[in-house]
Amino acid sequence: MKNGSGNTNTKLILLHPYIQKQTSTTRLWLLAFISFFTIVFLLTLLYTRDTIPSKNTSVAAAVAAVVTGGSSSTPISNTNLPTSAINALLHYASRSNDSFHMSYGEMKSISDVLRRCALPCNLLVFGLTHETLLWKSLNHNGRTIFVEENRYYAAYFEEIHPEIDVFDVQYTTKAHEAGELVSAAKEAAGNECRPVQNLLFSDCKLGLNDLPNHVYDVDWDVIFVDGPRGDAHEGPGRMSSIFTAAVLARSKKGGNPKTHVFVHDYYRDVERLCGDEFLCRENLVESNDLLAHYVLDKMDKNSTQFCSGRKKRSVSSLS
Repeated sequence: MKNGSGNTNTKLILLHPYIQKQTSTTRLWLLAFISFFTIVFLLTLLYTRDTIPSKNTSVAAAVAAVVTGGSSSTPISNTNLPTSAINALLHYASRSNDSFHMSYGEMKSISDVLRRCALPCNLLVFGLTHETLLWKSLNHNGRTIFVEENRYYAAYFEEIHPEIDVFDVQYTTKAHEAGELVSAAKEAAGNECRPVQNLLFSDCKLGLNDLPNHVYDVDWDVIFVDGPRGDAHEGPGRMSSIFTAAVLARSKKGGNPKTHVFVHDYYRDVERLCGDEFLCRENLVESNDLLAHYVLDKMDKNSTQFCSGRKKRSVSSLS
């Protein structure tokens, strides 16, 4: 190569084979080192994930321990709430500042029946009240459904408590019509208002037939009537809910042949009248001014009378 001065300089660069070999060997050792620690890290990660319980597993185990009284071998689905938890729920519910809450004695009567109910227990409640969450909790691992007259309140309640199953129903009765409606139902007891029937297809004016189909297929173990509104002359009254409870109890196809039916506000004329006519005095096992407790047996499909062997009560005063 020539430069400006005319001198020719030749530069020869030789790469010794040892240098190339050394560089390749270093890279191989580095790659092996990184690979080794990568494998160790992955094995450690897998081992740790398999041996340390997750947060969800820990929470589930804690819940199971509380519900089963500390026994991890008993499945949650086959257990009921421990007595201490039930007593705590009743205690705090009865000491609420809400002036419309039920008394401790009333709630305990229903709680005692739910406690003895075979799992899974089927509970049907007419009315959303102060005790709604209590009934859902006491019927632990059972099926609990609520029926509410106010569709907007039902939707709101389900929104804030998505674990609650609420169905709204349209009542077509008025409380001041109780005497007339009960008399008509008694006269039609052998036909559209018979005690054993599928209410989904009923033409009886007191029968609720606009609930979801599956509600009529359930063999209800406990039914609690605490709705709709029954304290106003123009309110719907509880004739339909009591009549519907009576038919559902008599029309069971399986499960326990007996059904416990509770009626709240038993001091009122409509509740007492419908209780006498459709739930029957001979089935009344406990009552006070506020709560009546009936135990009903299922009936033969050809039955035409709700009650037998009792003195009939006049309904003329409510007509």
